[in-house]
Amino acid sequence: MATLKHIASKNSDYTAIEAYLIYQHDEFTGKQLLDEQGKPKLRESYLLDTLECGDFSFATACLLANRKYGKNTQHGDIKSHQYIISFDPRDAADNGLTMEKAQALGLKFCEENFPGHPAIVCTHPDGHNHSGNIHVHIVIGSIRMREVERKPYMQKPRDWCEGMKHSSTAQTMRHLRVEVMELCEGAGLYQIDLLNGSKERVSEAEYWARRRGQLKLDRENAGLAATGQPPKQKKFETVKDTLRKQISSVLYRATSFEDFSDRLMQQHGIAVKESRGQLSFLPAGRTKFIRAKHLGDKFDKAEVLAALNANAERKPKAQFKQDTIGKLIDIQSRMTEGKGIGYKRWLTKHNLKVMAQTVKLLQEKDLTDEDVLNQRIAELETKYHDALAVVKDLEGRMKANNELRYHIAAYTSTKNVAQQLKTAKRPAAFEEQHRAELTAYRVAAAYFKANNLTKLPSPKKLEAEYAQLASEKAKFYEQYKEAKEELFKLKTAKQNVASFFREEEPAQQER
Repeated sequence: MATLKHIASKNSDYTAIEAYLIYQHDEFTGKQLLDEQGKPKLRESYLLDTLECGDFSFATACLLANRKYGKNTQHGDIKSHQYIISFDPRDAADNGLTMEKAQALGLKFCEENFPGHPAIVCTHPDGHNHSGNIHVHIVIGSIRMREVERKPYMQKPRDWCEGMKHSSTAQTMRHLRVEVMELCEGAGLYQIDLLNGSKERVSEAEYWARRRGQLKLDRENAGLAATGQPPKQKKFETVKDTLRKQISSVLYRATSFEDFSDRLMQQHGIAVKESRGQLSFLPAGRTKFIRAKHLGDKFDKAEVLAALNANAERKPKAQFKQDTIGKLIDIQSRMTEGKGIGYKRWLTKHNLKVMAQTVKLLQEKDLTDEDVLNQRIAELETKYHDALAVVKDLEGRMKANNELRYHIAAYTSTKNVAQQLKTAKRPAAFEEQHRAELTAYRVAAAYFKANNLTKLPSPKKLEAEYAQLASEKAKFYEQYKEAKEELFKLKTAKQNVASFFREEEPAQQER
């Protein structure tokens, strides 16, 4: 599912754009990563081309355009626009997407939608989240250097006239999303509807807030683990994450807008208001409302009202599966509790229904013979215990894999701090300043020593191993679940048959 993201830049240093595309950068600070000689480290793989730059570099072409048309002279002027097309990670394996093919698609997209602008088109094989998604950066200078043919999607002179600045409006983004969808469809790649939004919308700022918050939380948990204290929280949540969760929990139960707003206030202290047909929410401790459109389409007024109406119309019904059976009730023991004759009639009717379900189940499974039934129960018990043992073993291996990945990540991120401690002029002050990082480093080193690990495995290899273990666990867990469900039904059926005949014997003797 290809996605499109836009970033407007006011940076007048155009060379920084090309440097970001070519060299490795820290994903949080944005600073270039240096090698042992202090030189910038090139990215492991990339493809880069320029368009509409003539014999000049991209930076020079943009500066010449600024000088020629007397624009982009103020600090607040938008100097360049960046559009990022991220392809589905599955496209590489399923649809034959390569970096070369992605670069060709990016060049075609740039030529058709940004004619006349100096541009850089650069393809990277993976994102900072290491999901394996090939993506293309398209960076254009904000000024168009030549007049171009007017196309149907162009609405204003700035869209085709020379010397005008590009503007990424809502209408422009809608057109570009359609172009991305058609681009993927023509290339036979995975694609989703980019025009109808998402149930939960996460902005660029919130995404990085999550990443930074999770990194900080991991360091704090490492410090707690070093002192033998259990972590209070393992997954970091932004204010919007918490707000989405709280709204969803109330929205699932409320049946009217008044009920919805009352429950939000009573249970979570969240105020909700409506303005110009849009909902906004104010969590406890904040002074500024958060608009529903910043949370996702699921929280828009129309979606909320539709969910409330559905809740109001929904009537709980007791539904049973055809092969689900209940248990017989001992009528004699219940009657000693002083129940009336009407209750006895209800019990008798209930037991007849249960026996009808029991007989039907045994007939459908061809288990009416007692020996065959016992043999099937024994087989299911063996399958149940074997599958459960495998699931427990896989869970243990997954837990060990997860712990190892956690310590490798902590060790890798704090190794540089530990090395700086050796050369620090004031080791005690340095130790106090970087206590959390050093603690995480030492805990990881102790873990490696305790497990006799002299060479650390690749994180990607561990992730692949974890995915394989999870897949195997899902398969055996399904076997365990199926065996457990059928075993419970057959044991209940066997117990019902025995109980039924025990009750029938005294009745026949009385007759």
